[in-house]
Amino acid sequence: MEILKAANLFKYFRKGQETIKVLNDVSLSINHNEITMIIGASGAGKSTLLHILSGLDKPDSGEVIIDSKNIFNFSESEVSNFRNKSIGFVYQFHHLLPEFTAIENVAIALMINGTPKKEALNKSLEILKLVGLENRSNHQPAELSGGEQQRVAIARALVNNPKIIFADEPTGNLDSKNSDMIHQLFLELKSKLDITLLIVTHNPELVKLADRVLEMKDGNVIG
Repeated sequence: MEILKAANLFKYFRKGQETIKVLNDVSLSINHNEITMIIGASGAGKSTLLHILSGLDKPDSGEVIIDSKNIFNFSESEVSNFRNKSIGFVYQFHHLLPEFTAIENVAIALMINGTPKKEALNKSLEILKLVGLENRSNHQPAELSGGEQQRVAIARALVNNPKIIFADEPTGNLDSKNSDMIHQLFLELKSKLDITLLIVTHNPELVKLADRVLEMKDGNVIG
């Protein structure tokens, strides 16, 4: 079953007098409960594509439909609300708030949507259990290892029960041991939560987990 469809995406960046075509008529579809990897050389447009598919950026033309909704027909506030409730995003760097504990970092994503604090903290603890960090829930990011920080970031992305998780080089900042732990976590989440993952990566070990691999070249998707 198709959960995401993109059609005829174009994106241009202007550099001085030069116009650079970053996305060149990209069309693709992503199926529910699959792990799809996007690979390709640096500068191929992978991160730009991921940001547009997740509503973090807008194309110059084209459309993105997630869960039967064309996200670029929304207003800015509607897009933001849709992202908060239906999409999770994991970056290469965890972007956790340093002054808050792990559980508070996860709970913030719920509280933004109006969930009462006590309920948000209870649900956040359940998600931290899912990623194996319930015993680290009251630690601040500086007290956590790189792999633990990234698992907190994944928990934060999961806490609103999103339809799809987007991840941009999620193990790019980790050593091989912590990368392997994240890889196994993705497989477990797909199985336990029936979730869809769309991941940009250069990591060949992560690519092995994919149900489907798409390659970007010269601003387009092949394969």
